[in-house]
Amino acid sequence: MSIISSTQSSIVAQKPGLPKVVIATTAMLLFISFWRAAAIVLNDLGSSAFYAGAIAEQAIGKAAPWFILAIMLFAYAVRSMYIESCSMFVRGGVYRVVKEAMGSTLAKFSVSALMFDYILTGPISGVSAGQYFTGFLNDLFARSHVNLTLPINSTSAVFAIAVTIYFWWENIKGIPESSGKALRIMYVTTVMVVVMIAWCILTVWVRGAHLPPLPGKANLTFAPEALGWLRLSSLPHTVALIGILIGLGHSVLAMSGEETLAQVYREVEHPKLRNLEKAGLVIFIYSFVFTAGVSFFASMIIPDAIRPQYFGNLISGLSMNFVGPYNLRLGFEGFVVLVGVLMLAGAVNTAIVGSNGVLNRVSEDGILPHWFRHPHPRFGTSYRMLNLVVGLQLLTIILSRGDIFILGEAYAFGVMWSFSMKGLAVLVLRYKQPGKRDFRVPLNFTMGNVEIPVGLGLITVTLFALSIMNLFTKQVATIAGVAFTIIFFTVFEISEKITLKHGAKHQELDMFNLESDGELTPASLSVRPGNALVMIRNSNALYNLAAVLDRINPRQQDVVVLHLRVLSRAGSGGDELSQEDLFSTNQQELFTRALSLAEKRGKSIHLAVAPATEKWEGILRAAQNLQSSTIALGISSWRGIADEARIAGLAWESLPEPRPQLTLEIYSPSGQEHVFYLGPHAPRLTNKEIDLLHGIWLELSNEVAPEEIHHHDVVHIALEELSREIHDGRRQEIIDALRKHLSNNRQRRAPNT
Repeated sequence: MSIISSTQSSIVAQKPGLPKVVIATTAMLLFISFWRAAAIVLNDLGSSAFYAGAIAEQAIGKAAPWFILAIMLFAYAVRSMYIESCSMFVRGGVYRVVKEAMGSTLAKFSVSALMFDYILTGPISGVSAGQYFTGFLNDLFARSHVNLTLPINSTSAVFAIAVTIYFWWENIKGIPESSGKALRIMYVTTVMVVVMIAWCILTVWVRGAHLPPLPGKANLTFAPEALGWLRLSSLPHTVALIGILIGLGHSVLAMSGEETLAQVYREVEHPKLRNLEKAGLVIFIYSFVFTAGVSFFASMIIPDAIRPQYFGNLISGLSMNFVGPYNLRLGFEGFVVLVGVLMLAGAVNTAIVGSNGVLNRVSEDGILPHWFRHPHPRFGTSYRMLNLVVGLQLLTIILSRGDIFILGEAYAFGVMWSFSMKGLAVLVLRYKQPGKRDFRVPLNFTMGNVEIPVGLGLITVTLFALSIMNLFTKQVATIAGVAFTIIFFTVFEISEKITLKHGAKHQELDMFNLESDGELTPASLSVRPGNALVMIRNSNALYNLAAVLDRINPRQQDVVVLHLRVLSRAGSGGDELSQEDLFSTNQQELFTRALSLAEKRGKSIHLAVAPATEKWEGILRAAQNLQSSTIALGISSWRGIADEARIAGLAWESLPEPRPQLTLEIYSPSGQEHVFYLGPHAPRLTNKEIDLLHGIWLELSNEVAPEEIHHHDVVHIALEELSREIHDGRRQEIIDALRKHLSNNRQRRAPNT
């Protein structure tokens, strides 16, 4: 099964009689503010604050906070490189940018290194969360005089395995990401950070403290494992630059998560670039204060003699060494653990989502066979890729035995080489695509007609210097990272050749005339207002389309079949979406089966694909743009029917005016139909309710005679009275009566279901 590329699409479009698929490239995106964009990145980047300082101090000694501080400053420069990449509208993260600049081979190398980063991000975040959780439980046991001490590493490994399996199952089911969740987590985290900093300042003021020693040669005490193959050399202790590069190399994991910035760019609202710059500034200030602050205050407040015992949960160590009552400190430690588990568990999910997105991207380019992207028969997700990624993550946790320092030592390989290749790619694109950019990394000079990008060059050189230094000093990372990268690169190379060789030997699929359009409208799809919008996702679950086609008369109402491509943030970036971004082999197979259903019934359908970042906002915006009257979908595999309708109703309230009245039809595989109404609408009354209304009307008609009274007058008075009672102290009584009514209805329906 081959992917329809842009070239193929143009050929297909010339063939008469092909079914048309309208591909919306921008309309269904739910754009987010720079605050939400910053929150998404910080959920990934900020999680490193919980472990980066401790891992760095374990490797390079008490001067570590200064290196963390330097990395936070350098991260702002790296962020500017990502902003320039986004400003060129080069879609995609490292893979697409490197491929456009330097070709497929280096792109595959870059994505292989990046996959090593993703494989380690989940385990290091999960184990770190486990360290905080286990440390808190041990403190509780000690406070409660319970003679039980949980082993830190093994308990953390079990916790990390449980969290990884949980998010594996969530991703298999296809639960979407939410910028709102990220923002709420950052609200809670901000409260913790503010309280922590205030308490740190109070503690320092009461007890006094000294800043950590400056990173001079005398203050750099490298652990033997931190020098790797240089431990037998005198260079780290005699050449200051080498010592500094080693220290920075062991601190770079503090800026992991930068790739997420390119992933959220597509979603940032207008003015896009300006808001991305604002998001970058917010990220810098927050991570600078949080990550560097934790490292400095831990060095100043936690005594040297006991600080190593808190290396696995450094912020918990801060909490337990503040001034104040023990119970208050223990309570704050519990709050720290809660926030840490939320952020670090979120980073586990981000790693799974990110790696799945990257693998989908290379698979769509023909590097991996379609077998990897074959949808789950029930949930429609790329479960085979998820199984591969999560399997490798679980293996990593087991091999590390929950030792966060082993994970930390191995971690930096992928992130540094992916950063380096990204920097080199952006530098190459300065010359391959020398046109105007809305943003450039600062420090650019011109000599004649030649531009000299000093700032971008310095960033790239620094990244490569750190990457090369890590090769010699991080033995675990070098051996594991090089082996992993070579294996993945080899698999990509062999798989690409096999895929190309067997490209024509695929199952029979219909070809489609792909027409890109900025948005979905009745004119672009050639449909009439009042059409039925049928949502399809899984080619094995088109029962909702079958049900609509069975009941509808196409002469009276058009049927629009829409596949909503809910975009994960991984691997995205850039503004416009191309046809190959939105219509791959999966969509070709999906629409082939949809057409087969329509042909068997002799009814016409209109096909469309649209991107979205949130499911229901995308569906409702499509219905609003198409002037649909009905939305039909199948039951969710992970959300109840009533809950699905409730969320649809809440999303409807967020639509811009004028909001359309819509009928929501949710079908089960057995053909059972559940109907809900979105927006103000006349209710469907049962015979019992009609008899009750008519009886009240008869009784009141005699009382108000000779005035004429109608049934709607009775309803109006009843609703006004109900509203008044709700606001006059009888709210709970009415809610209880409503619950009882709903319970009785459910019990009456139970024998028939």
